[in-house]
Amino acid sequence: MASNQSHPILSKVGIIGAGISGIAAAKQLSGYRPVVFEATDSIGGVWKHCSFTSTKLQTPRCDYEFSDYPWPERDNSAFPSHVEIVEYLHGYATHFDVLKYIQFNSTVVEIRYVGDHHSDNTAEYGSLLKGHTVWEVSVQNNQSKTIEWYAFEFLVVCIGKYGDVPRMQSFPPNRGPDVFSGKVLHSLDYCKLNKDAARSLHEGKKVAVVGYRKSAIDLAVECAEANQGPDGQPCTMVIRTLHWTVPSYRIWGLPFFLFYSTRSSQFLHERPNQSWFRNLLLPLLSPTRKAISKFIESYLLWKLPLVKYGLKPDHPFLEDYASCQMAILPENFFTEADKGKILFKRASKWWFWSGGIEFEDNTRLEADVVILATGYDGKKKLQALLPEPFTSLMVDSSGIMPLYRRVRRLRIRAKGTLALSSGKWLSGMSRLVFRKRSRERGTIHPLIPNMAFVGFVESVSNLHSAEIRSKWLARLADGLFKLPSVGKMLDQTTKEIQVMKRTTRFYKRHCISTFSINQSDEICEEMGWSSWRKKNWLLEAFSPYTSQDYI
Repeated sequence: MASNQSHPILSKVGIIGAGISGIAAAKQLSGYRPVVFEATDSIGGVWKHCSFTSTKLQTPRCDYEFSDYPWPERDNSAFPSHVEIVEYLHGYATHFDVLKYIQFNSTVVEIRYVGDHHSDNTAEYGSLLKGHTVWEVSVQNNQSKTIEWYAFEFLVVCIGKYGDVPRMQSFPPNRGPDVFSGKVLHSLDYCKLNKDAARSLHEGKKVAVVGYRKSAIDLAVECAEANQGPDGQPCTMVIRTLHWTVPSYRIWGLPFFLFYSTRSSQFLHERPNQSWFRNLLLPLLSPTRKAISKFIESYLLWKLPLVKYGLKPDHPFLEDYASCQMAILPENFFTEADKGKILFKRASKWWFWSGGIEFEDNTRLEADVVILATGYDGKKKLQALLPEPFTSLMVDSSGIMPLYRRVRRLRIRAKGTLALSSGKWLSGMSRLVFRKRSRERGTIHPLIPNMAFVGFVESVSNLHSAEIRSKWLARLADGLFKLPSVGKMLDQTTKEIQVMKRTTRFYKRHCISTFSINQSDEICEEMGWSSWRKKNWLLEAFSPYTSQDYI
């Protein structure tokens, strides 16, 4: 549908998405009266629109809260449900009057880069906001279907990596879902079912759940609970890659934070920009890192029947923690497995046949319903949103989305080739020459001007990561600090990716859990804050860091 206006609506800051990252960014950038586009009718993101009946928070609530808005019952040891989390987020948005900035039922359908019309020759800048339009955004109202254009100096993308675009595997010819006589759906489709519809889908049915991360585990439990009694059918989990799961946040009676979430524990792990002394010391600390991982594994193997069901991963626990893939088990998961209501099938390759799933060992699994808990494709989600030439820059040669905590501007000189100021050719639609300063902060892509990405770096608490990066972004927009050189930006980027690669085989998830405190330190230092936030050195060394330390 054509636009109903002749000129774009002008604003300084635009934000796409009203999940935890979007409302955090809106609150911190409220001085610029941002315009927030939310495609649905509610805030909450995946907590509102991509959760099951059984979905709960994976961390204690006191580790998942805004610095200036504590949970009403923050010491409650129970993990809050997705409904409670949405209520908490709504309370935050209401308390800080963020809702007035949000345009609900507003879907972004196109983004245009127009910043090349306003180039200058200055080599430095103090603020992201330069007084001219850089991005134009086309937004469709989901109810009236009318389209309006908006113009922004700065655009913040907060759509996250999850939801919207399911990750789907490819199948051999004539072995895809079309040959299956039953029902196939992705966990994204399952999220849209109400409690009764979900139960009806499982009840009395032979259900196969593909996957073994948190969503797949929750789905298997819901399926088992719907199939109690003599007529109930078992649910079979089809597992390609095993991951470590934990029953609670205590290991042999010790709180889990002692192992990875304090300064003393993170001192054992590699981090970007570490000193020459730490480079020498790190190999000597390797036995301690391995011992901690083995210590946790010994507890899990004692507490859970992982060997009995063939669910012991081949890789160390540390690799799952370092990639943010450690899942908290529902209390009754193995209880249902012991009753025969949850079965397990290991398979690296599989495809459909008319009656269910067939595996590479020529065995078959009969099924009435197949639920694909195979995750989401955050890369395609972003690529569908951005215009060329920026779409092709969203994934580097190693398959990582190169999203950084950096901000800088680009200069578009002419049609041709994408280049760094150093003359190193990168290929693309335009010749982009860096003229500004940059710094990695898990927030901005170094090749996309005047655009930030909040909510794409994973950590133990994604809410805290989003909030502190939003604070950093707001202060950068205010011109309260400047950024380092492009050379340092590129060097920092390489270092962080190398650290992830050396720590875990699952490095493409871009998780900073083993050096999260160090990253927060760097963010604080750039904002002019003290990096040490505790009252004394003993707390600094052995107590966990939470959002409350960054008020």
